[in-house]
Amino acid sequence: MSTTRQTAADVVVVDYGLGNLRSVTRGLERADAGVEISDDPAALRDADGIVLPGVGAFSEGMENAGPFRETLVEEAEAGTPLFGICLGMQMLLTTSEEADHAGEGDAEGLDLIPGTNVRFPDDVKVPQMGWNELNVRREHPLVEGVDGEYAYFVHSYYADPEDPDAVVATTDYSLDFPSIVANEAGNVFGTQFHPEKSGETGLRILRNFVDICAEQ
Repeated sequence: MSTTRQTAADVVVVDYGLGNLRSVTRGLERADAGVEISDDPAALRDADGIVLPGVGAFSEGMENAGPFRETLVEEAEAGTPLFGICLGMQMLLTTSEEADHAGEGDAEGLDLIPGTNVRFPDDVKVPQMGWNELNVRREHPLVEGVDGEYAYFVHSYYADPEDPDAVVATTDYSLDFPSIVANEAGNVFGTQFHPEKSGETGLRILRNFVDICAEQ
């Protein structure tokens, strides 16, 4: 953990071989977190919060994250804040159409937010790439101060939770899709966009996350 300055919370970024770890780490440090990047599942047990980043395919992500699965679920069920980013958010759900679409069969997600990741319709340009607006649909500490702000997206699939109340914010890209989701307890949540690439809006979200971790 960082010891060079006072930090609000100690966060572990999961290193499972996929994800923009450096930029996520820089963003969290700007948000006053002490950050450890770790490929050791045991490190998650001492964290105030956990970040599951991700870039790439759902099936590869779940395969690579296999050694972390049990610990991630245990920590989430124990109340530790768990923040999934982009692919990491999709991995919080039960499954994804992406694996089947790629001919890779079924891939099982963490099932912390029951639901399926679905592909945008064929008449929509994919991936969605660029800035788009966040429309907050319900209260959650992660989205304080970001309603109507813009964030940076790169994705072809989006979350479709079983419980409509899991949707915290939506974004319009031919249809209103969930861009921020959370579990019923509120400690497991994810953003389809990249907060570490989303300027001041993203920094606000990361600071909100660090505040959540500090309150545990």
